[in-house]
Amino acid sequence: MKIHSFNVIPNLPENLKPLAELSQNMWFTWNWDAIMMFVGMDEKLYRRSHRNPKWILGKLDSAKLNELSNNPEFVAKLNAIYQRFLDYKNRTNWYKENGKPSEKNMQVAYFSMEFGIGEGLPMYSGGLGILSGDHLKSASDLGMPLIAVGLLYQKGYIQQVLNRDGWQVERYPENDWANMPVEPARDRDGNPLHIDVPLGNENIKAAVWRVPVGRTSLYLLDTNLPENPPHHRLITEQLYGGDRETRIRQEIVLGLGGVKALRALGMNPTVYHINEGHAAFLLIERIRETMHDRHCSFEEAREIVWASSVFTTHTPVIAGNEHFDPELVRKYMETYVRQMGLSWEFFLSLGKEEEASTTFCMTVLALRLSAYLNGVAKLHGEVSKDMWRKVWPELPYAELPITSITNGIHVPSWISHEMLSLYKKYMMKPNVDSHDDPAEVLDWNKMHDIPDHELWDAHETRKQKLITVVRDRYKRQLARLGADTTVLDDTKDLLSPKMLTIGFARRFATYKRATLIFRNPDRLAAILNNPEMPIQLVFAGKAHQADTAGKELVKTIAKLMDDPRFKGKLVFIEDYNMNVARYMVQGVDVWLNNPTRPMEASGTSGMKSTLNAVLNLSVLDGWWAEAYNTDIGWGIGGSEHYKDDEERDNVESAAICNLIEKEIAPLYYDRAEDGLPHRWISMMKRSVSTLVPFFNTSRMVKEYYQRFYSPAHAITSELLKEGRAGELTAWRNRITENWEHVSIKNVSERIDREVRAGDKLPVKAEVSLGGLSHNDVDAQIYVGKLDAKGELAASQIISMRHTGHHGDVHTYEGEITACSGRQDFALRVLPKHDNIANPYTPLFIAWED
Repeated sequence: MKIHSFNVIPNLPENLKPLAELSQNMWFTWNWDAIMMFVGMDEKLYRRSHRNPKWILGKLDSAKLNELSNNPEFVAKLNAIYQRFLDYKNRTNWYKENGKPSEKNMQVAYFSMEFGIGEGLPMYSGGLGILSGDHLKSASDLGMPLIAVGLLYQKGYIQQVLNRDGWQVERYPENDWANMPVEPARDRDGNPLHIDVPLGNENIKAAVWRVPVGRTSLYLLDTNLPENPPHHRLITEQLYGGDRETRIRQEIVLGLGGVKALRALGMNPTVYHINEGHAAFLLIERIRETMHDRHCSFEEAREIVWASSVFTTHTPVIAGNEHFDPELVRKYMETYVRQMGLSWEFFLSLGKEEEASTTFCMTVLALRLSAYLNGVAKLHGEVSKDMWRKVWPELPYAELPITSITNGIHVPSWISHEMLSLYKKYMMKPNVDSHDDPAEVLDWNKMHDIPDHELWDAHETRKQKLITVVRDRYKRQLARLGADTTVLDDTKDLLSPKMLTIGFARRFATYKRATLIFRNPDRLAAILNNPEMPIQLVFAGKAHQADTAGKELVKTIAKLMDDPRFKGKLVFIEDYNMNVARYMVQGVDVWLNNPTRPMEASGTSGMKSTLNAVLNLSVLDGWWAEAYNTDIGWGIGGSEHYKDDEERDNVESAAICNLIEKEIAPLYYDRAEDGLPHRWISMMKRSVSTLVPFFNTSRMVKEYYQRFYSPAHAITSELLKEGRAGELTAWRNRITENWEHVSIKNVSERIDREVRAGDKLPVKAEVSLGGLSHNDVDAQIYVGKLDAKGELAASQIISMRHTGHHGDVHTYEGEITACSGRQDFALRVLPKHDNIANPYTPLFIAWED
């Protein structure tokens, strides 16, 4: 049977035509007036659509469209919003005002496995996807020349329902792309773009789709095409679905296919940002492409790709990083690799942490082939160094080339309308556009100017909205399970707007310890049911479909709802998504987060709650480890050592209960004569004014630009000049060939006199360089103090002066400024070249014997 297909678009009256463009661009997701315009067109349809205006336009009948067309108030509102949208796209922006003249052709390509941009585009599972979406939105706001690449999933991520036993059951609704804000990307001739992707001994086809996101675009690859055999059509069926073979196919399509798609679109990014290791194969495709286009060696191409690549790691657990069996990698990559002229053994070594490693790790591949490396919080940067130090075995811990850029949140996407209106009333900077990102246009130091009663009223309004949503969702959940009318009627009294409300919502991975607070259920029940200071708990979250342990945690909490000790004081909301998250972070009083330290890379949900003046109660992990002080919230644990996980869980569960019972509840219920908790409100204000100005993606994306994107673009531009990459490759080869001959001898006088703070101590060294020039190296004094493990932690690194040579023996001199206490130092030599982003990858280092 031959099937013919075509798409039908809404037949909009002429004066409503701007609705089509506004519904197609994800800009509407962070613009309240646009959202409310779509809600006002048909609120029931808006909710049914999962907040997808394009679907709504397809469902409205001609009578309703004509009614809107003849409504002057609606048309005026539409025109005002559309004009604001056009102004947003065309007016000046941060990057235009702050970018460098030398960056006219800079373009950053940002690759991620998932993107959480809006509920109407369900391509995310958790924090990684939400961060990717927020990164893209802020790049748009700032005018950053950034595009993004991902996969188009036919079924997106799971929808969660709970059965009668509280067990999570997954549903996989098909995405109807014809009614979602995606459009086919087109080639130079205007035809829908299809590309070839090598997959083992086969070539498969992938379609390319575009999602407009404000000023920028997200490009998505789709293998669900009639030209592909059935097993390849399933590659992009589901986010994180299938077996290991499906996963590696997805990552080849994302990495290799993503680079090919951008080239087919006529784009030439100068910087590539790999968000987590899933897309690391793009580095290999870029090297292959560079070898072909520039007729150069692998080594020369690697220099160019390395210098222009940024890699952000998110997972502080070795098992959570992507590892593949080498034979599975061989099945899909060997033919491709050998076409590049590389041996299989060499390629495999790029993804092995050390020679004895038995798996091919995508994170290691990205670490080896990217010059700019970071974790997503200060603590996570340190944890990542510990995890991956074997990649640089001879380098001191402090100098491992992994730094950190702390995550943030996209403020317009997560702030409640009530709080935003209040903040704008009291905190607007002069001469700014009030529709711009609040992170940029609000003076957060003025938070204390907001009257207590207005802040509390706004918070109470959001709390009531959360309770309304919880009651509605729980009633629908009970109705689905066949509850009778009496039980359904009881939901109208579920939760109290006057009661201290603590929220917990996230992926139900076991390390996040969702049930930690219930470890001593009798004690917790006594705290929650204290008649003087009652407390209620709202929980939400999904477990991965293959995570049985995570599903057990969901079941445990869901079943506790029927426990007489917790009846009416605990609610679990099924099918956690961006919409539920928004209501929760905007409506609870306290945000609870209790992962096992240091397994939380960042944890942005606490930032979202802070933005809405919700206080944090969290383990000192991820972002909270650097954000916390006693004036703005509550901290649990720290760097303490426990004999086992059982002891840790007991201690930290008790700490949570102690804080709630003895500090949090008394502070919340400490009311003045006007009925307000002024000390609590004061803490809300300090939390917002202290944290929001830093923990946002506007700051984060600027930091990526200043520390990574701009330097990477500059170095790459230099290397792309005729002969420069070849010069650098020749220098690398010269270093490699001669490094075994590099040695250091300290010829300074022995320090056996009394040394006072501030004294200048001369240091002299003789360095044999073999066939190298003194311009090829940097001789350094590595000053610090030996720690308990016998490792020298540097407090200062001093480059020595070259003062002469005899044959291949060169003399270097420097001096140390003495400071009080013990000082240790060592001498070393590193390669030096103006066109390397850092001297540590690949690593050559010679220490004094």
